[in-house]
Amino acid sequence: MTLTIPDFSTARVLVAGDVMLDRYLFGATGRISPEAPVPVVHVRATDDRPGGAANVAVNLAALGVRTTLLGLVGDDQAADTLESILQKRSIDTGLERIAGLPTITKTRVQSRGQQLIRLDQEEPGSLGGDDLSKSLRARISGLDAVVLSDYGKGALSAVADMIEACREAGVPVLVDPKGSDFRKYAGATMITPNQGEFEAVAGRATSDEDLVERARRMVDELDLDALLVTRSEKGMLLVMADDEPVFLSTQAREVFDVTGAGDTVIATVAAALSTGADFRTAAAIANLAAGLVVRKIGVATVTPSELKVALHQRGQGGRGMVSEKDLIALVAETRGRGERVVMTNGCFDVLHAGHVAYLEEAKGLGDRLIVAVNDDDSVRRLKGEARPVNALADRMAVLAGLAAVDWVVPFSEDTPARLIQAVLPDVLVKGGDYRPDEIAGAREVLEAGGEVRVLSYRDGHSSSRIIEKLGLEGSPKR
Repeated sequence: MTLTIPDFSTARVLVAGDVMLDRYLFGATGRISPEAPVPVVHVRATDDRPGGAANVAVNLAALGVRTTLLGLVGDDQAADTLESILQKRSIDTGLERIAGLPTITKTRVQSRGQQLIRLDQEEPGSLGGDDLSKSLRARISGLDAVVLSDYGKGALSAVADMIEACREAGVPVLVDPKGSDFRKYAGATMITPNQGEFEAVAGRATSDEDLVERARRMVDELDLDALLVTRSEKGMLLVMADDEPVFLSTQAREVFDVTGAGDTVIATVAAALSTGADFRTAAAIANLAAGLVVRKIGVATVTPSELKVALHQRGQGGRGMVSEKDLIALVAETRGRGERVVMTNGCFDVLHAGHVAYLEEAKGLGDRLIVAVNDDDSVRRLKGEARPVNALADRMAVLAGLAAVDWVVPFSEDTPARLIQAVLPDVLVKGGDYRPDEIAGAREVLEAGGEVRVLSYRDGHSSSRIIEKLGLEGSPKR
C-alpha cells in the first residue's frame, strides 16, 4: 500500500471522555534517602500535559484537525491549568466543572529517562455523564467524526446514548474502550482496544487465526463496522465487517515510552477517516503515528510533517510535491535529525538526461534534495510566450518521480530568492556558468553558514534542442 498523508485541516472531530492532567517532575538522582530505601530526586523541571481524552484532542489538534473536547473536571487549579494548555492548542473546550470533584491528575517522577513513581489524584464517579451526552447532541451538526475516550473514570456513563446520537446523525463514532464488558459500545463505527483489553473480553487467543476469529465474532455481535486491535511490538490487527482482515507490522524502531500511544492511534484513525480515507488507509497511517510517538517520553503527539518524513524514510511516500508551508515544516523535522538539506531551482520544462545527472549530483551533496520550480507565468516571463511546453503540475510530477528528488515546491517570482531565504538550505546548488555571487539567494545562504555550489550541465543535452526537434517554432534558446 502506498500511503499519502492527507490534509487534516479540513476535518472537524469532537472528543468526549475522561479528561486528565498528566504532570511530569524531572530531576536527577544521586543518593538514597536516609528515611527509607528510596532515591532522592532533585526536581529541576515540571511539565504539565493534557492526558486521557484531552490527550486524544491534543493529538488531533497536532495533526491540524479542528477539535472540540467535552469532559468533566473539578473546579480547581488543575482544571485551570488544563484549560489553559488546551486553549493554546486551539482546542474548543466544553469542560464541565463539578464542585467537590478533583480534576484527575497523574503525577510521574522521572529521572534519567526512567519513571520512578506515579501519584494519582482522582475520585471516580458518574456525575455529569448525561450532561456530556446532551452537549454532544447539541454540537454534533457539521462534525466529521466523534471519538469517545473511555478510561473508566465515569465521564462516559451515557456512552450508549452518545453512540446512538452519532448513528442518528450519520457521524462515524470511534471508541477507545475500557472494562470487561464491551456491549455498551454496540453500534459504534470502530473500537480500538489493545490486545490485553480485547482478550479480557473475547478470551485469550492461541494464534493469529484464533485472534482474527474472535475479532470477527466481536464485530458481528456488537454491530461494528471495524475493530482495530493494537498489539504493541506485533503491530495491529484490523478486522472489518465487509472486508478481509489486515495485519499491520509494527513501525516502531525504538520504544522509550508507550504512555498515550493508544490516544495517538484513535486520534489518527479518526482524523484520516474524516478526510475520506478508508479503514485500511486510516489504520496504516495510525500505525505509522504510533511508531513515532512511542519514541518520545510521556504523552506526546505527532505532526503531519513527522508522518511525511517517516514515510519518506521507509520508502513508502512522504516525498514529492509539497506546498511552501509543508516544505518549511519538513525541513525543520529533517534538520532535527541532523540531516543535510540541498536545494536547487529551475524551469525543468522538458526534462532530459542532463537534468537527471545534474539532480543526482546535487543529491550527492547532502541527505535531502529540494527542487524549486518556476510556475507557468514566471516561465513565460523568462522564456517567452511559447513556454512552458509542459504545465507546472506536469513538470513537478515528473521531477517528483526521480529517485534523487525528495521535495518539489513551486514559486511564482522571477527568482527563488525569497523561497531560498525561507528555507536556508545547507547547500544551494545551481547549474551552468554562474559565479556564486550571481545566484539568487546565495548571499542569505552563505550568511547563514551554508554553501553555494555551481555544477555543470552535461554537454549535448538541452531543452531547446529537444523543443526544436519537436518542431515547436518560436521557442527561445536556453
